[in-house]
Amino acid sequence: MKKLIYLCAFLISAHCLTGQDKIHQTFKDTRVINTHSVETLRKGILDFRIAHRFGDAAGSAGGWPTFYGLESAADVLIGFEYGMSDNFMVGISRTKGSGPLRQNLNALFKYRVMRQDYEGRNPFSVTFVGTGSYSTMQFSNLIQKGVHRLSYNLQVLIGSKLSENIAAQVGAAWTYRNNVFSNDVNDLPSLSAVFKYQFSKVFALIVDANFPISEIRNPQEGYYNPIGVGFEWETGGGHVFQINLTNASGLMETDYLPYTRSNWGDGEYRIGFTISRGFKM
Repeated sequence: MKKLIYLCAFLISAHCLTGQDKIHQTFKDTRVINTHSVETLRKGILDFRIAHRFGDAAGSAGGWPTFYGLESAADVLIGFEYGMSDNFMVGISRTKGSGPLRQNLNALFKYRVMRQDYEGRNPFSVTFVGTGSYSTMQFSNLIQKGVHRLSYNLQVLIGSKLSENIAAQVGAAWTYRNNVFSNDVNDLPSLSAVFKYQFSKVFALIVDANFPISEIRNPQEGYYNPIGVGFEWETGGGHVFQINLTNASGLMETDYLPYTRSNWGDGEYRIGFTISRGFKM
């Protein structure tokens, strides 16, 4: 416990140092594909966000009959996020949901405790993220109590801009679901890894992967690691547009970490996109 207190004290003190040359935009957006990035909104910026995951592009449920998944929606997100300061943001969103719990209201907080600088004093950025989801589904065999509607995710992200073109990030997360299947457990730890290659000032390749740690989260039980690859464009005027391919059908951590059952090898990947528009408030 003392070591944890010392670590938190070190991170906060490092954050309070007033370096002149902080690195901006290790990533262009507050998200990569499935995973959050270390970035936070600037103070006073309101971000309107729309994200979409279509159906399987190939495999038994994809192909021409579903126009390669474009005629079905696996998950949809509409939300607003706001920068309370340059290092702290909050958000609220609605998702269709792709796991057992649907029609979800989601809340978010995100706090960056350290930002990388050019002087080498802080070689990386560190950000904490917390999300909570509340299902508005009707009561059923799945939801018999109000607490069954709730699930949570906490994570710590460590990212670094390694060069003008390359950035990387790793993370550790803990997901808790109040209601799970009989062969599952409420707690689910996971790890994540992210890579970005910036081709130009506005165009980049992004890749992320998540690794839930659980006895049943393996292909033999029908679970797969959520992996995504995509491209992002900063189009100017506060717009960031991203198009991607991922086997994850859910958009929130409480969906895609516990419940990804789609296999890249079977063509069970889907097209997704995110549109982000920032407004100065």
